[in-house]
Amino acid sequence: MAHRRLRRRLALAVPVVLSLTASLGFLPGAASAAPRTATTAQTADGQEFAYVVNTRTDRHTLSTVRQAIAAAGGTIVVTYDEIGVIVAHSANPDFARTLRAVRGVQSAGATRTAPLTAAGTTDEGAAQYLTKAEAAKITKSSATADGSEPLEADQWDLRAIGADKAAKINPGSRNVTVAVIDTGVDDTHPDLAPNFSASQSANCVGGKADTTYGAWRPAKPEHYHGTHVAGEIAAARNGIGVAGVAPNVKVSAIKVADPVNELFYPESVVCAFVFAADHGVEITNNSYYVDPWLYNCMDDPDQRAIVDAVNRAQLYAQRKGTLNVASAGNSNDDLDSHALVDDSSPDDSTAVTRTVDPHECFDVPTQLPGVVTVSATGVTNAKSYYSSYGDGVIDVAGPGGDKYQIPDTPSKNGRILSTMPNDQYGFLQGTSMASPHVAGVAALLKSAHPWATPAQLQALLKAQADNPGCPTAPYDGDGDGVMDATCVGGKRVNGFYGFGVVNALRAVK
Repeated sequence: MAHRRLRRRLALAVPVVLSLTASLGFLPGAASAAPRTATTAQTADGQEFAYVVNTRTDRHTLSTVRQAIAAAGGTIVVTYDEIGVIVAHSANPDFARTLRAVRGVQSAGATRTAPLTAAGTTDEGAAQYLTKAEAAKITKSSATADGSEPLEADQWDLRAIGADKAAKINPGSRNVTVAVIDTGVDDTHPDLAPNFSASQSANCVGGKADTTYGAWRPAKPEHYHGTHVAGEIAAARNGIGVAGVAPNVKVSAIKVADPVNELFYPESVVCAFVFAADHGVEITNNSYYVDPWLYNCMDDPDQRAIVDAVNRAQLYAQRKGTLNVASAGNSNDDLDSHALVDDSSPDDSTAVTRTVDPHECFDVPTQLPGVVTVSATGVTNAKSYYSSYGDGVIDVAGPGGDKYQIPDTPSKNGRILSTMPNDQYGFLQGTSMASPHVAGVAALLKSAHPWATPAQLQALLKAQADNPGCPTAPYDGDGDGVMDATCVGGKRVNGFYGFGVVNALRAVK
């Protein structure tokens, strides 16, 4: 499915944040970034490409650039005036080069390289749907625990972070919403419907928010990723199915995945961050990387424009009070290294193997300043075999599942059980599953500290985390006798867990 990530942050992150800011140049100030639609682009026989054009935010510059876009054969899909991001379509192969020469344009580039072919979510392996026989077995076991949801006996992940106990103290505030930026959410699922916020949901595919009722739902049942993530965060304790980490907070859906091939293009993600910010969302969960590049290198003008555009949008969200949480990826890479092999980019055409320095080539949005980077653990609290890691890169860890770490549950399944479209349930593993556990704990912290800023919430996440420390024996995640990763750091902060595995019970206390 996808490899991933690198980013340094907060106290440890200052050098990278500064270098990234310097690389991007001007970052626009806050205000209302409500989009203003100029024209509607028409795609002709697949020959038009999408572009992001990033400019200064004064009216004169924006007006000049809009005229230049038209003159270069482009049509504007949407303009986010206050962050200076314009989404445009054009069949002119010289469009980006022409726009980069326009005064006031700080970066411009194509957001894709060819027709759609692949997906960019960060679950590891295919979903395993829960059968009726398995559900009956789990329900029987769950019935022995007072106040347990029918399938909760299989939710080792809730117990691992004290979320089952936390729910009895504070299940979360109705004033807190976590937006799932993903493939869409089936809000008709009985475990999600009680907590779903339609007024904070939209379809951002293409770069312009569509708030038509139901537009946020997955295009196909097999686009289950976002529904699974939503259940991990906020499945209601209503006597049905499973429970979420924060079962009383609201959850919304901002769909950014292409309806055919589930690619997460930059313009869609820009729209999602701005929409979340302008609709009062407190936390976003981002279990993906922005396609088509796993790492966006600043010496490439197209990739630089992608970093610039998404960074402007997510910083805007932070300034409006939104904490952004993202998965670290499933490549088992040391993300603090200076050379990583990327053999998956671009993922919408023919991939080319390249060696990148993740200090100069950025995974978006995970590596952007202020975003919480999450690694994954299994039931034994060991790093999941697939999870990327890196000293000074990972902020915190959360349960993401691991098929090699077997829990003492009715199913003996080390993956994460959660909601699926069409009233179903299923198991998935990946840093995609770790990130929503952290987002859920962040929602509990926001419930307990409603005035906390995104930076303060991130500090609280780190303060309440439990750090297992680096393993004393060589790390062999898949048990084949070969050392798979090296943990660097101490008991307080290290490359496998950052500041530690989040703790829901501490969050509510």
